[in-house]
Amino acid sequence: MSLLPDVLPIFPLTGSLLLPGGHLPLHIFEPRYRNMVQEALQGDGYIGMVQPFSKQAVVYTEAGDPNADNDHPDLYQVGCAGNLEQWERFPDGRYFILLVGVSRFRISEELTVEKGFRRVRTDCSDFAVDAQDSAAQLESRRLLEALSSFAESHQVSLEFDKLAALPGLALLNSLAMGLPFPPEEKQALLEARDVRARHDMLLSLLAMGLQLSPEGGAPPLH
Repeated sequence: MSLLPDVLPIFPLTGSLLLPGGHLPLHIFEPRYRNMVQEALQGDGYIGMVQPFSKQAVVYTEAGDPNADNDHPDLYQVGCAGNLEQWERFPDGRYFILLVGVSRFRISEELTVEKGFRRVRTDCSDFAVDAQDSAAQLESRRLLEALSSFAESHQVSLEFDKLAALPGLALLNSLAMGLPFPPEEKQALLEARDVRARHDMLLSLLAMGLQLSPEGGAPPLH
């Protein structure tokens, strides 16, 4: 039985990765996504994070205006649903929200746009492992060693003491979500078979020393 509702509102955002068990803070300022948050708060509290194809990336400004040429980009077919764990509404209508990842999903159908934001019908049948992975025990040493070399070669400043104190699964999620890899690599991490496959993939990406995304910086600790 799926943990998710059959229909999810989605937030297409390039380079922003949510994983099961991970925490993603978001600043919501565009009117249609304020509508999305309001509807989620009034309903079951779920929002789906999905990346647009990077070549069709939607760029959002502080004024809340997307790139007019790419207002409805094609999407990757796998995303992750998050539950609204915390939220704050500001006097001007903006929201700060914190999503906790629940389960990945595959888009089976996109529905008619309402209130400005997109909705999809979800299929979670390929991702039953996500519920089991929440209890996975991972060893942190190899990740920390690979991260140290990666940070040195890319001159990325990290708070290693805080990272080293995280349990293995939390460290994996924090690095996969926070390190500034290009969108294609972020998507590959999301679609990895399970957390152990994601762990091995992240080690490979760190060892390859991939060029960082232009928007990249030090990863937040989710």
